[in-house]
Amino acid sequence: QVQLVESGGGLVQPGGSLRLACAASGSITSIDAMDWYRQAPGKQRELVASISSAGITYYADSVKGRFTISRDNAKNTGYLQMISLKPEDTAVYYCHANGLTTHITGFASWGQGTQVTVSS
Repeated sequence: QVQLVESGGGLVQPGGSLRLACAASGSITSIDAMDWYRQAPGKQRELVASISSAGITYYADSVKGRFTISRDNAKNTGYLQMISLKPEDTAVYYCHANGLTTHITGFASWGQGTQVTVSS
């Protein structure tokens, strides 16, 4: 079983920055993609950014140039650096990862979410 724990959310003023972290633990052999999603009240969950095991990244148009996704494979941890935050970035941010367990089975896990609120 693989668990994901997010951290780093909070309240920030418009134009501010936050760095989210997602720590994976459990019976992990390898992690393929690590993704960040967000869900604002009354809206569907949307993919914000993704990074492959090779470091290939994807960003939603709404965050390009402001958010940077990265990962530390040795620590099984992913990060989302967010700058120039806007009120419309307010949402619960979820980490998602998929890969291979030590039991040679695939996994796809979600974190519990961390609240990001951008407000003056």
